[in-house]
Amino acid sequence: FRGTVGGTVDPVAFLLPGILVQVLAFDSLQTAVGLAEDLSDTTVDRLRTLPVPRSAVLVARTLADACRNVAVVLLMLAAGTGLGFRYSGGPLRTVAAVALVLAFAYALSWIFTAIALSVRGGAEAANAAGVVWMFPLVFASTALAPAAAMPGWLRGFVAHQPVSAVVDAVRALLLGQPAGGLILVAFGWTAAIVAVFGPISVRRFRRLA
Repeated sequence: FRGTVGGTVDPVAFLLPGILVQVLAFDSLQTAVGLAEDLSDTTVDRLRTLPVPRSAVLVARTLADACRNVAVVLLMLAAGTGLGFRYSGGPLRTVAAVALVLAFAYALSWIFTAIALSVRGGAEAANAAGVVWMFPLVFASTALAPAAAMPGWLRGFVAHQPVSAVVDAVRALLLGQPAGGLILVAFGWTAAIVAVFGPISVRRFRRLA
């Protein structure tokens, strides 16, 4: 079983990093669901009366979801250990991989925040709007298979999209493979997502006030 960053690895070693990113990506959908629920009741209305910046409400929401993601990551790593996964990169690289996947999940939560503030129809509509574009990104990525195994017409997209970038970096870190350039690309995508969708979310939230 050949990985995306070179060398041959066993299936558990290849799949765990991809599944970790995949689970966190879909878990970030809960930001849209939770915010939509807050918008449909009086929670957000009460928060608007507080003497705090409008952005603080959204930051608190996304950070709360990020804290939940820590528990998800720890559970996934424990399950991987039980399945025989070995962290060949060592403790520091493992911590770096965890930090990267948590940062990426946090960035995705801003996309889902923008979605929740843009759609009408409550939590179900927000969840559906998020799933529509999340499925192609996650499943047309290197999470479950290397880009070389994809159809030729799909390889370009798979190799140049954010989920694949993070998966490849996390996989390289956990398996002890060269990761410098991969990390830069992954954090570049993460920072770009926050830089774009953070202001969009805050602007849309202010319009609701």
